[in-house]
Amino acid sequence: MIELAPSILSADFAHLAEQVRSAAEGGGTVVHVDVMDGHFVPNITIGTPVVKSLRKATDLPLDCHLMIENPDQYIPEFADAGADWISVHQEVCRHLNRTLHLIKSHDLLAGVVINPATPVETLMEVLDCVDYILVMSVNPGFGGQKYLPAAAHKIRRLAEMRSQRGLNYRIEVDGGIALDTVGEVVRAGAEILVAGSAVFGQGDPKRDAQKLLKAATEATLLKV
Repeated sequence: MIELAPSILSADFAHLAEQVRSAAEGGGTVVHVDVMDGHFVPNITIGTPVVKSLRKATDLPLDCHLMIENPDQYIPEFADAGADWISVHQEVCRHLNRTLHLIKSHDLLAGVVINPATPVETLMEVLDCVDYILVMSVNPGFGGQKYLPAAAHKIRRLAEMRSQRGLNYRIEVDGGIALDTVGEVVRAGAEILVAGSAVFGQGDPKRDAQKLLKAATEATLLKV
C-alpha cells in the first residue's frame, strides 16, 4: 500500500493546522516532521513545541525525522510531545541498535535513515529491528532540492534484502518527490512517499496531494 507523508517543511507555518488538514483531505496519511539542528545538517527547523501543537491539530501519525546530533538525548522528549514514528540517521548514531531500541521502548515505530552517499549494506545488522527505512533522495538540510536518481537502486536493494530475509520493514523515500519522479521510486519499491514542495508549494495541498497519489497509484500498476 502506497502512503503519502506530506512534509511540513514546505508548509505555511502561519496556517500549519489548516495546511495539514488540507493535505489529509487530499489523501495524506502520515505527517512528516523534519527536525534539523544546524549541526548534523546545515539548517535549523523545528522542535518539540511544534510537534505538541500538531498533535492537537491532527489524528494522523507524526513521523519525526531527526536530522540531529545526539538523537538519544531528545527521543524521550519527542515521544512525550506526541510523535508516533521516529527515524534517526545511520551516519550520526554511534550505537544504532541501542538507539532504535530506545525508540521502541517508548512504543513508537523506529526508523533508520541513510543519506545519498551511505550504502544500504551499512544497515545489514539492524534490518531485523527497524519498522521502516528512509532513503534520502537528496542531501538533507533543505526542501525543494532536485531528486537524485541513485535512490531507486537503493530502494530496489532494500526490497530485495527484505524478501530474501523474510522481514517486513517498510521503505520510505524523501527528497525531490514530485509528479515527474514519483513513478520511478514507486516502481523501485517505495511505499511511503515524503513530499513537501509537491504538496504545499503550489497553494492547494488537497489538490496536489491527490495528484501525487494518483501518479503513484498508476505507477504501481506498471511495477514488474
